[in-house]
Amino acid sequence: MAAIGMAISLAACGAGDRLANIGKAPDLSAINNPVESPDYKPVSMPMPPARPETRAPASLWRAGARAFFDDQRAKQVGDILTVKVTINDRAQLNNRTNRSRQNSESIGLDGFFGLENQLGKVLAEPIDPGKLVDLGSATSNVGQGGVQRTEAVTVSIAAVVTQILPNGNMVINARQEMRVNYEVREILVAGVIRPEDIAGDNSVPHDKIAEARIAYGGRGQITDFQQPRYGSQVMDIILPF
Repeated sequence: MAAIGMAISLAACGAGDRLANIGKAPDLSAINNPVESPDYKPVSMPMPPARPETRAPASLWRAGARAFFDDQRAKQVGDILTVKVTINDRAQLNNRTNRSRQNSESIGLDGFFGLENQLGKVLAEPIDPGKLVDLGSATSNVGQGGVQRTEAVTVSIAAVVTQILPNGNMVINARQEMRVNYEVREILVAGVIRPEDIAGDNSVPHDKIAEARIAYGGRGQITDFQQPRYGSQVMDIILPF
């Protein structure tokens, strides 16, 4: 009873705040230090090995500078590049098979040492020795199948270089989450790319990613309602009919 009373009191407080703000625009959140937020967690990302800083006499630039004539495309662990996913696949397959076969066999025994005339004594009905066996068969099979699929996904996502392979190729990993009300949309991209496939704007198309793993989905209240209940899924697996 205490828990029910507390829930009712909290609901009443929320309703009171909503009634007090009728006709007013929602208040914006204050700008605070994100590090001081209770749910803040430091980020740990792959980083390249540290390089000693060197300076050349009478030079305006230092080694490793990321400006002016330096190539700004991703080339080492920890660098960021953009992955452009543009999937517009359409497949339509129609298969039809029609097979027909007809066989007819006839066997006669007009003369076999006179024994063919003795068959009438064995069988109840008179027979014609020239038409002792008459076989016929017919087979017909018809099969038809069709597959139609349409997929369309267009999204851009920033990926981090997590590993440099011995041949110079780079392993990338990207993850993006966007929450709208009570639903979180997730995008995952991972794979291996060549440095030569990175465009001048530091982007790479998804069809240049080897061993590509692309996932687009969500989790939240909408996804929960779209999924069958756990009990239903268990019964679908267990029941044989």
